Amino acid sequence: MISPVHSTSTRPYLIRALYEWCTDNGFTPYVAVLVDETVKVPREYVNNGEIVLNISFDATSNLNLSNDFIEFKARFAGVARDIMVPMGRVIAIYARENGQGMSFPVVDGSQPQAATSTTPNSTEIPPGQTRPHHGLSLARSEPQQQNHEDKDPPPTSPSTKRPKLKRVK
Repeated sequence: MISPVHSTSTRPYLIRALYEWCTDNGFTPYVAVLVDETVKVPREYVNNGEIVLNISFDATSNLNLSNDFIEFKARFAGVARDIMVPMGRVIAIYARENGQGMSFPVVDGSQPQAATSTTPNSTEIPPGQTRPHHGLSLARSEPQQQNHEDKDPPPTSPSTKRPKLKRVK
């Protein structure tokens, strides 16, 4: 039996599954990446230590979603660039058209990726709440009214609207 400490990360499997879901439904898959020295991207497009990359079939060449890296070639301002992103630096994958996707915890560089917990933060969140995550938050498509006088607002009934992934700068 493999212990959780020695099992492989679920992150690459979930990223591949959501990539496939996006492409099957005609959506454009985007990944948000927390940039450090291990990430190979054009630094001039990095904003606040993050970059969002279009990983659709039309935007990439030789896309490889392995267990360790996302690798592909893409054009930035007409110049072909090699892109390499360690899976542990991907903080979200989502569909551009509707914001549906999943965010992930950041993997501490001092730990091997397989030894970390990668339980994702799914888009299913309690009504009226948002969950910020390194510049990303999951937000409802309708604004929730808040009563600033009460410390604890009364519980609301579940909404039929699905939450959306919204980039917060």
